[in-house]
Amino acid sequence: MMVGSAQDRAQAVVAFGGGHGLAASLQALRLLVDDLVIDDLIAVVTVADDGGSSGRLRSEFGVLPPGDLRMALAALCGDNQWGDTWARVLQHRFEGQGEMRGHVIGNLLIVGLWEQLGDPVAALDWVGKLLGTTGRVLPMALTPLDITAEVRGADPEHPAAMTTVRGQVEVATTPGLITAIALDPPDPTPCPEAIAAVGAADWVVLGPGSWFTSVLPHLMVPELRRALIETDARIVVNLNLAGEEGGETDGYGPIDHLAALLDHAPDMKIDTVLADRASVGDALEELDAAVASYGARLHLADVASDDGTPRHDAARLASAYATIMGGTATEGR
Repeated sequence: MMVGSAQDRAQAVVAFGGGHGLAASLQALRLLVDDLVIDDLIAVVTVADDGGSSGRLRSEFGVLPPGDLRMALAALCGDNQWGDTWARVLQHRFEGQGEMRGHVIGNLLIVGLWEQLGDPVAALDWVGKLLGTTGRVLPMALTPLDITAEVRGADPEHPAAMTTVRGQVEVATTPGLITAIALDPPDPTPCPEAIAAVGAADWVVLGPGSWFTSVLPHLMVPELRRALIETDARIVVNLNLAGEEGGETDGYGPIDHLAALLDHAPDMKIDTVLADRASVGDALEELDAAVASYGARLHLADVASDDGTPRHDAARLASAYATIMGGTATEGR
């Protein structure tokens, strides 16, 4: 719990998400551990992937899909020879034409430790020790689960018709408008360590990432949702830089992302909404009003990469997080 101001001491931070979005956030937050702004960093990762190497391992062994967990671990590796080497090894994907094609070394390592130890959290902790990660990686649930989505217009010939789409890959690539998501099973076994981390946190970070398949699923786990509602931690929503073209948030702007989040968790109190200045553009006034209507504050910062892709720059994002956690978020406006 928070004691004193954010400027008085280092903070405990829990970051939620999955895939590339969470990895970007963790790379930035890890820099703040190095700068002593954060002293305890925990990633809570979605476990609904059903495609690629993760999907194959999940199907064959009945385990949690390891891919998003692996990416989070790699993002927390240090900027040194040991960390760089292990991050590359962890992310290496086999080529060739045989049964191993497409599998990732890190996925196999994680599943192997799960089989050895019989405890997914302990196995992830051991991988973290091997890699020398800065921070801890936890699954949001201890059982594999599927995402379902209610989609309007999935069939272009029937734009008003509602369809239920099942599976992370199908939801992520649906051409229709997602109106709601759910989990199957609806009440998965939560990770106790993740619940405890939220209760002990000073800050919780939601996003960026695939909104309906990486960020919002955390809010569908009943006990995790309750922890997020009841925590004394300040919640930061990091909005995506753009919608996913041809995917689940095609055409979404900052206000759309925020509205979808609060549609699924209207009782969650948000402290700060972080948005990239250029991505907001002409929608600033409207976004500012929307954020204020939710009782939150808007922090604008230049956090996008310079290469023209919708990716966050780790150093810039770290600076924005540091400002927010230092209690001066309004300076970014």
